[in-house]
Amino acid sequence: MTEATTDAADVDGSDADREAVERERDELREFIKGLSPHDIKSGGWFTKLSAQALNSYTSRVNWQYFQERYEGVPADAIVDQRIKMAARYAALEGGLSAGAYTAAVVATLGTLGGASSATVPAAVATMMVDVAFITRLQLRLAHDIAVLYRIPLDLSDPDDMWKLIRVAFTIKSGEVVREGVVKAVPVMLRPVIKRFYSGAVLNAAKGFPFVGKFLLQRNVIKIGIPVVGVPLAVVLNRYTTLLAGRHAQAVFRNEARVIELAERLSRRSRHPQLMLWVAWLVIKADARTTDDESLLMRHLVSRVRDRHQVVDEELAHLVDVDPGEVWRRLDAEPGDLSDLLDAAERVAAVDGAANARERAVISELRDRCSRV
Repeated sequence: MTEATTDAADVDGSDADREAVERERDELREFIKGLSPHDIKSGGWFTKLSAQALNSYTSRVNWQYFQERYEGVPADAIVDQRIKMAARYAALEGGLSAGAYTAAVVATLGTLGGASSATVPAAVATMMVDVAFITRLQLRLAHDIAVLYRIPLDLSDPDDMWKLIRVAFTIKSGEVVREGVVKAVPVMLRPVIKRFYSGAVLNAAKGFPFVGKFLLQRNVIKIGIPVVGVPLAVVLNRYTTLLAGRHAQAVFRNEARVIELAERLSRRSRHPQLMLWVAWLVIKADARTTDDESLLMRHLVSRVRDRHQVVDEELAHLVDVDPGEVWRRLDAEPGDLSDLLDAAERVAAVDGAANARERAVISELRDRCSRV
């Protein structure tokens, strides 16, 4: 979403919505004029669009931006409204673009390879407005949701950039890997993306053309049905945007939940260093580590370091956690250890109900805490 659409969201009325959508479509037409047929067929258009979509947007639309507009409103309420707004814009744009999906578009798309390198056929350019609009809308929506849940995303970090892309378009990691993300970015694209990406992120952007092809394939239903009616285009655009928004909400809200738990455990702990050992023992009780458990441990270590100035190098270099070592440390600690028991129970539940092995560790911990 642009700031124009963000501001228009506060204005109740379909006329304002339609005007905002048409402004964005006009902007994207200018962007698409700069694409070549190769950009579209290769997926390179996504590399350029992602830079254009995020370059100045992420510096302006930050936490302070939302605070000024929704001060005191819980994140869930704001996220819900922004998802609905994005879906509304997507539906409006689908209605405006429906006429682009004709048999002529399919035929023209197939001849892109023989077209002039400097000219994108008009029918395909019209179709690309729809694809680019929805792509940019969903990418910025995912960014906004991350910001609202206070999930730190450093888009100069390749991992964070890929995370945003995967969340925005519900792409599984394996789907990217299978298509060979190591293909080099064409030389002609580098000056464009260097305005936003540099260093390691520029290297990570080598996989972006695959995303462009992936997103074009997702539009095959609309592209492949001659003379798609307005109702179908509206429904498809609205549905895919709702799906993307709800997925982003689920991912980033869950991450916020885990970060919040790490902050709470660190704040309440009277034995921060020992808590880290107990938490890791519980996590490794079943010899596997879920994504939520890994995330929690990472943020627990960070919060304990920042709040209590505790850095445990021994734990950091640990390969296999020895329960006996944890119990030895526990038995040497005097006083009330109830905070450790509470922490263990909450750690075990971070990814769902505690399993049998986790419950066994907690039971042993409870017995030892009661003997102190």
